[in-house]
Amino acid sequence: MELLNAIIAKINSFAWGGLMIFFLVGTGFILTLGTRVVQFRKLGYAFKLLFSKDTQGEGDITPFQALMTSLAATIGTGNIAGVAGAIAAGGPGAVFWMWITAAFGGATKYAEALLAIKYRITNEKGEKSGGPMYYIKLGMTEKFGGNWSWLGWLFALFGTIAAFGIGNMVQANSVAQSIKTSIGLSPIISGAIIAAATALVILGGIKSIGRVTEKVVPFMAIIYVIGSLIILFKNAALIPTAFGMIFGNAFSAKAVGGGLVGTVIRYGVARGVFSNEAGLGSAPIAHAASQNNDPVRQGIIGSLGSFIDTLVICSMTAIVILVSGLVNIDPNTGFMTIVDDLSGAALTTKSFDIAFPGIGGMIVAFGLIFFAFSTILGWYYYGSKCLEYIAGVKAIEFYKWIWVALVFLGAIYKVDFVWSISDTFNGLMAIPNLIGLLALSPLVFAMTRDSEQKDQDNLAP
Repeated sequence: MELLNAIIAKINSFAWGGLMIFFLVGTGFILTLGTRVVQFRKLGYAFKLLFSKDTQGEGDITPFQALMTSLAATIGTGNIAGVAGAIAAGGPGAVFWMWITAAFGGATKYAEALLAIKYRITNEKGEKSGGPMYYIKLGMTEKFGGNWSWLGWLFALFGTIAAFGIGNMVQANSVAQSIKTSIGLSPIISGAIIAAATALVILGGIKSIGRVTEKVVPFMAIIYVIGSLIILFKNAALIPTAFGMIFGNAFSAKAVGGGLVGTVIRYGVARGVFSNEAGLGSAPIAHAASQNNDPVRQGIIGSLGSFIDTLVICSMTAIVILVSGLVNIDPNTGFMTIVDDLSGAALTTKSFDIAFPGIGGMIVAFGLIFFAFSTILGWYYYGSKCLEYIAGVKAIEFYKWIWVALVFLGAIYKVDFVWSISDTFNGLMAIPNLIGLLALSPLVFAMTRDSEQKDQDNLAP
């Protein structure tokens, strides 16, 4: 077992190491340049499309539900515990690098959603199936010839394995522990409730998942953001200091004990990618089900993922922590100290509780519960589509019940080994996906130009 742990740790250090982080951010940078910063140029238009009732095209869920399903899988413990962990390990400057990652990640999400619509298929049940495995297989074969299905198969394999941990057992354990801490309910009881609720939703397929996520995700995100904004309003005088800590530490390693500046960058970028999943290839699986035949428009909607997840929700968490007084940087030495050495969800909970004694902690606890539960739903869909690519539609009937059973077991047992494996394969998903994105980037750029030229021609008198 020790040998296996050592092997997994070695692979994990590569999957989330400096080379892969450079690959992820570099791909986002290239896509940002090639699309002429589409993620910010079209930001207002993206929200207009998101709430438009004029949906045209085949698909299983509305464009809004597609985005909410992708956000359901991305907005989770990373937005609450992950941000605090990045600050504790990399200093306040890590937040700056989370922002940089999200800024470029918007273009990555755009390209992923565009290609998901472009190369989606209709399976034997009449449902849409798409994502990296399909745009790698179909798109790269179309462009380069040969057979690239093996690379798509690798992505699907990594995604299927990652889903059981990062999207299932780990999330179920987070929910059960939050419920136990907040109201004292046994994980056995809460695990049974979570498993039953999961079964009720996923047995209805993607349409049922879409109906739930379009309600749960906006509701919880709005509650969390409003709670954060009230705290920031109460501590408005401290906000400039918080931003000063972020920018002052972004290029300095003093706050984390005088180590390399790369430590600050690594934790910020890694947590940013982990939070918004830009480049990992999960989100386009949900976007492929959208009732939208226009790849560019779905891509524009998809670009909102990084903006909402990291630039809004993660930023709220970070600023609340930094105005709480729990994180201090000595003006003489520049070294950081955190009260009681808090980290992760405990640091975020304490920060909210200082502003709203009793209530603040409940906001974080219920945020974790709803965000983690929605992640279970979103990642079920990702895992099912990855397995469908490997083993066919019939395999999903068994997969559903295995998924529900593991939700219950995950609530009861905290299996660190499961977390290590799933975290590793989650990172490995990026390799085939980024290869596909870079290989098909000229197509993404051409489709973007053609769509914008068409829009201009339509506006011409």
